[in-house]
Amino acid sequence: MSSTAVDQERVAQLASLVREAGSVVALTGAGISVPSGIPDFRSPGSGLWENVDPMEVAHIDAWRADPERFWHFYGNRFQTLEDKEPNGAHAALVALEQRGMLDGVVTQNIDRLHRRAGSRHLIEVHGSIDTSSCLTCGAAFPIAEVRRRLDASPISVPACDCGEPLKPDVVLFGEWLSQEALGEAYALAAGADVLLCIGSSLEVHPIAQLPGVTRQNGGAVALITQGPTPWDGRAAVKLDGDVVAELQALVAAL
Repeated sequence: MSSTAVDQERVAQLASLVREAGSVVALTGAGISVPSGIPDFRSPGSGLWENVDPMEVAHIDAWRADPERFWHFYGNRFQTLEDKEPNGAHAALVALEQRGMLDGVVTQNIDRLHRRAGSRHLIEVHGSIDTSSCLTCGAAFPIAEVRRRLDASPISVPACDCGEPLKPDVVLFGEWLSQEALGEAYALAAGADVLLCIGSSLEVHPIAQLPGVTRQNGGAVALITQGPTPWDGRAAVKLDGDVVAELQALVAAL
């Protein structure tokens, strides 16, 4: 870790907030997984939506209307994600949880890296690539089997044993988030003395409402993310450098 990459004064300020908090919750977005080699969605030149309209390939209607086109995109996405490993930022959150200083992680990411890193109280509000399911009969299959069926399919669409196309267990555009996951996320945010917003632009609703839930209930919002967010002027502290270095510095300061 390079000390020059970290604003030590702001890290100390954040450490003080965490140390004094009765409940700390992390909300993570795509930025926490970028150091693992996973591109975010909107960065010019590298974002996942740079050369494709998400409404055409990642919408539930696209899956229903043209599963072959959908899986051409998602098959590549699976291949991109499947071999990625958690990074030091994921590990830092696990360390905080193990110390009893983090009550839970709410993530917008579908890459399962928090789970692989060892986070125990994890809410994947947008689902996970870990499994895909049949919406007709309800059967579910792990990612390795989905990849096998995808590769074996003459039309490159993984199929259930009943013959229907499988759908990744992620929330596509046009789908509702799990009410159970959303309810738990809101409850954690409402009870948080500090909400750590990490690697998220805080622009995707309804999860973007969680900082407001924390503030309305008397908690503080802290940002560890590059680029602007709607909360920049209202956060108790913002760190905008290297997410791994900053979270490792936070753990060290505690």
